Order: sequence, then C-alpha cells, then structure tokens
Amino acid sequence: MNKLPVSEPSRSPVIDFHVHMLERSVFEASTNKTVFTGFGATPAKAPRPGTQQAVERMFDPLAIIEDLDARGIDVGVLTVSTVLQGTSWADPQTDLELCRRCNDQAARWAADHPTRFVGSFVLPLQDPELAMKELERSVAMGLRVVNVASSYNGVYVGAPVYHAFWQAVEQHGITAWIHPEGSRDPWFQQYALWNSLGQSVEEAKCMASMIYEGVMTRFPALKVVMAHGGGYFPHYMGRLDRNTANRPDTVRHTGGRTPSDFLRTFYYETTVYDPQVLQVLIERVGTDRLVMGSDYPVGEPDPVGWLRQCGLDGDALSAVTGGNAARLLGL
Repeated sequence: MNKLPVSEPSRSPVIDFHVHMLERSVFEASTNKTVFTGFGATPAKAPRPGTQQAVERMFDPLAIIEDLDARGIDVGVLTVSTVLQGTSWADPQTDLELCRRCNDQAARWAADHPTRFVGSFVLPLQDPELAMKELERSVAMGLRVVNVASSYNGVYVGAPVYHAFWQAVEQHGITAWIHPEGSRDPWFQQYALWNSLGQSVEEAKCMASMIYEGVMTRFPALKVVMAHGGGYFPHYMGRLDRNTANRPDTVRHTGGRTPSDFLRTFYYETTVYDPQVLQVLIERVGTDRLVMGSDYPVGEPDPVGWLRQCGLDGDALSAVTGGNAARLLGL
C-alpha cells in the first residue's frame, strides 16, 4: 500500500508589527508641526542629516518589501509614522482629510501586496464623532489595525469620551496599536528626550488611563498592542499596587482590581533595545503577550536575531516572531 505523503507542519509567518510608512502629501503638510522638529521649535525644510534615505524608503512599498526580505520578515504591519506626520495639530476636518489619505494609501498597499502587508488606519480622535465614521470606512476597506496615539490635545485615550470608540474597536474585533505622537512638553524637546524618555512616559500614562478609567474592565475582549514594550508601566507595579491598598477609591472603575492585574490584558511590542528589560517584561506577562517589532526603518535592524540574542528559541521564539501576531490579526 502506498503511504500518503506526510505534510510539513505549517510555520507561522514572521511578522514585524512596527513598520512605519509615510504619505507624501500628509508628510509635507505636517512639516514643522510634529515632535520631530519640536513642533516647530527647530524648523527643518528637510529631514535631519542622516535620515533622508530612511525617510524616503517609507514612501515606497517596494523599498519596504525589499528591506523586509533582507531582514527575513514575511509580513509587515504598516503604521503611519506619527512622530513625522501626526495630524492632531490640524483642525478636526483637516485632520480627517489627512487621515483619509493615509488610510487610503495603507489599504491600497495592502491590496497590492496582500501577502506582505497588513494595513492600519489613523483617526481624527480629537473629534470622536468624525473618528467613528472614518473607523467604519477603514474597516470596510479591509484594514485590520487602528493606529492610536496615547492622547489627543491632552486627553488620554482611556477617558470616558473615548469609551464608545473602544466599544466599536472591540465589536469589530480589530487590533489597536498604540504609539505616541510625542510629548508636547517643551522640556522633552531638549536632547531629543521626547524619543529616549518621553515615548516611554507617554506609554505609561496611556496604560494608566486605560486601566483607571475602566476601558480594560468594560471591554475585556479588546486587543491592544503597546509599542516599545509599554514603556515604563510594566516595570513599577509595586508602588501602583500599594496605592490601591492605601486609596481603594482609585480603583473604583476597575472593580477593585489592582493595576498589575491588568498587565496581561495588553500585548507588548518588543522594541525595547535592552535584553534585561525584555526579560523582566517576559517574567511579568509571558511570551504569549509579546509581538515582534523593529521600529522600521530606524530601529532594530535584525529583530529576529536580537530576540535570539535575548535567549528566545523554540516555541517561544516562534510565538513572538509571528504566532502571537498572526492570532491577533487573524492570519
């Protein structure tokens, strides 16, 4: 009797959850209005020296695919580089128009390269009503990820004004990717601290907002991925949990649960640059809550190799480099 061939076990695609793109007209409209130039404090007519080539590649899907191939990446999750072309500086209607241009491009690139890109969309969340309409349009175009900043005009995304938005995200089963646009505090503009320090502060404030305002309690099926490992938030639970005991009124929206109880309700992207930080994050939340990212094109040039250097291998490595993201994205 002839034996049937034994099929090879399927392999999860290697997925980079942190691949930035730019849309040229939006980028040009946002010149000197984003954290990249200190919101105009250090005006620049062109990208800083040494960044021109990297910036140009973000406009070109074929260039991005070429770089993904060089890194051994099967699929890139496209997200707008909001630190270069965030649009919350604009009035709500202009913000909507600029977001639509980004979203149309993301949908087009994903449709043209369906095995290589997963598209995400941005929203004019300074105006939740406009944002909800664009959310529906973006989902209808097949975009699977909503790209959210930590706050809009000083209001963090856990605030009650955004609860209807989070309900819609949960109902549609899409994934939320949270990546700050950058701190507007002038102090952080010195020494590029908006990037080295400020982004991690913003991520901590965002997670606190979503926990304490009850978002993660009210919408337990949410799929939320925090950029850069969630910043500082996962690494200082002792004082936060102690405050719960001292001030039980502070957890009135969480059913009395402490902040550390919510760590595993989030997912975390791995661009933290320090193996010790990654190891602590793994101890806190487990490898099943991590997705690989590179912060393309300026971050980790070999994200898979870096994870191996951090000691990940076998099933854990496979989960972080693609399995977890594939499950989140329905791939």
